[in-house]
Amino acid sequence: MQSLHWDIKKFKGLTIDELYDLLRLRVNVFVVEQTCPYPELDGKDTHEETLHMTALTENHTPAAYLRILAPGVSYPDVSFGRVVVAENFRGKGLSHTLIENAVAVIQETWPGQQITIGAQEYLKSFYQSHGFVPVSDTYLEDGIPHIDMTRKQA
Repeated sequence: MQSLHWDIKKFKGLTIDELYDLLRLRVNVFVVEQTCPYPELDGKDTHEETLHMTALTENHTPAAYLRILAPGVSYPDVSFGRVVVAENFRGKGLSHTLIENAVAVIQETWPGQQITIGAQEYLKSFYQSHGFVPVSDTYLEDGIPHIDMTRKQA
């Protein structure tokens, strides 16, 4: 796998080109690939504490992305979502590195806070491998089965 650079920015720190590339990746995967029309632009990207974490190629193309949400934005706890790996980077362990990096940033930014996420149900074991445990029954979000999961911080 080619060398990647990790970038973390708040919304106002993103350039227009960076924002366009992130939104294009998210729409291509969540709306087009998963055939799930839903309100992708939900207002949480622009929250003053939201952090946008991106793995960038040497050409500054996003290979992977997620957004970290402060406590109270989606859940009472800190959270992350819009976890996505570009198609040509899948199957190489990048998603594990993405989650590990997100947890490290959360531990540094909000020490001692537990993390709660709304995970697509088919990814339950993936998130369990990162210390998350199910805390809800399965529910439908935009027609896709999800489950809430929490990871307690040390």
